[in-house]
Parts: sequence; C-alpha cells; structure tokens
Amino acid sequence: MQQILAEPAWAKKLNDEDRRGLTALFWSNINPYGTFRLDMDKRLDLGLPVSVPHPRFAEATAAAS
Repeated sequence: MQQILAEPAWAKKLNDEDRRGLTALFWSNINPYGTFRLDMDKRLDLGLPVSVPHPRFAEATAAAS
C-alpha cells in the first residue's frame, strides 16, 4: 500500500482528509499499552485486610476527632 500511495498519480488524487482516513487502517490494530481484559463479575484476591496503625501522638488523635 505504501508503494501505491507513493506514486505521483495517487499523491495528486488524495487530499489531507483522504490520508487521515487511511491512518485508521494502519493504526487501529496496534495497542501500545497491551491488552487488559477486565472481568467485572469477579473480585480481586488481595489477601487478608491489613489493619491501619493507630496515631502515634495524642495531638493526631485530637485533630482527627
């Protein structure tokens, strides 16, 4: 396709909008970030919940309340 589009006869026929339309043909099958398949019906197994540590100082306790 690149060879055909490089020919002067085609270069004169295609305008900027035509070239933008062709861009999707080349880039629509490329995903630079990989594929992430999400199953929203399952929960992630993150293990047991971790307890949150208590504040170290009395001032932090007073500020939180």
